[in-house]
Amino acid sequence: MMIDRLGIFAGAALAGFLALTAFGRADTMSYADAVTTLAKECGPDIKKLCNGENLGNGRIQACLEKNASKVSPTCTATLGSVMSSIAQRQEAQASVFKVCQHDISQYCNSVKGDGNILSCLVETKRVDNKACNQAITDAGWR
Repeated sequence: MMIDRLGIFAGAALAGFLALTAFGRADTMSYADAVTTLAKECGPDIKKLCNGENLGNGRIQACLEKNASKVSPTCTATLGSVMSSIAQRQEAQASVFKVCQHDISQYCNSVKGDGNILSCLVETKRVDNKACNQAITDAGWR
């Protein structure tokens, strides 16, 4: 039964990933947009299946996964897309300084502190490294 649930959500996550990458890398979803999207597309399922539960700290996903056989197909697909987009955003945030190292050394070398370096990268119009620009966008900082 657990394998079936994992298969359902893995398929949904794969579908979401394919949808996000079908036209190249897409902008990632903000956390606020993720909550709004889940509320819109999964609200009835959450209300019906997770009523009375404290839903912070990943508990929405856990509740929906626990009740996978009862979750609507729309919600299952939406959850997969949202989780894929959030994972892409987190990955971009974790890797932006590595991906942008050349641009940091070239344009922001004298700047100290990660927040200030990030501001320098975002504000400079000279960054022409596509991977760096995409990482900044995917991280949600532009």
